[in-house]
Amino acid sequence: MNIREIVGLARVIPLLTITELAHALPLARALSTGGLRVIEIAVRTPVALGAVEAIRKAVPDAVVGVGMLTRAVDFAAADRAGAQFGVTPGLTPELAAAARGARFPLLPGIMTPMELIAARTAGFSVLQFFPAQQAGGAGMLQALSAPFPDVLFYPAGGVTRASAADYLALPNVACVGGSWMAPGAMVAAGDWAGIEALARDAATLYKN
Repeated sequence: MNIREIVGLARVIPLLTITELAHALPLARALSTGGLRVIEIAVRTPVALGAVEAIRKAVPDAVVGVGMLTRAVDFAAADRAGAQFGVTPGLTPELAAAARGARFPLLPGIMTPMELIAARTAGFSVLQFFPAQQAGGAGMLQALSAPFPDVLFYPAGGVTRASAADYLALPNVACVGGSWMAPGAMVAAGDWAGIEALARDAATLYKN
């Protein structure tokens, strides 16, 4: 799938930091069963790529991406784990070159109009807006819609259940990323039914 097809699968993408490999499969199953098929796993922990590989093998309904790619070498590791898309918090020439050599599509992160122009010049038209809350939130994305009508955004960073609807109401927002449907305490407790319920609620968030 290309990146537009992936971001079109769900209005909300869970952003996961997995610290225990044993949590990966039940967490992915709970989210997928709840209606959130697309998930992003941050490469912040030693088990992150192992979690990607395990989910790809055991949860076929899930579309698994790797987030927080910050070095060119991260792309090769994500590729080996079976990542179906990648997300970077920013974009450099080195990361753009690594993306061209990867077998998965990239959602590069931008925060300012200058970064947006650079990413679009590099050939990207679907971008992560990160960190969304600190970068101006829904108001900033609304302001960017007129000068950049061809760009779709995936805001993430500080997005909550309460603020998600404001983003999703914008025509230039494809989906949002958040972690509220998989709170750390519930993951640690193994409350997969509770997480599935939160996922079902998040899956009801649609554009107006």
